[in-house]
Amino acid sequence: MISLAADPSGLLHHLLPDRAIKVAVVVAALGVLALGMTVLWRRAGRAKDRLD
Repeated sequence: MISLAADPSGLLHHLLPDRAIKVAVVVAALGVLALGMTVLWRRAGRAKDRLD
């Protein structure tokens, strides 16, 4: 079995896609959070028949 530490470019090649996947997951989660907050904000703030 070849060690990843023996080949620095192999290590970089292994870690780069992992980091890209993690960044994509975080960006997607932030997008879903922003969409959910927008929907809640609009539903809560624009009720015309509210009894305050």
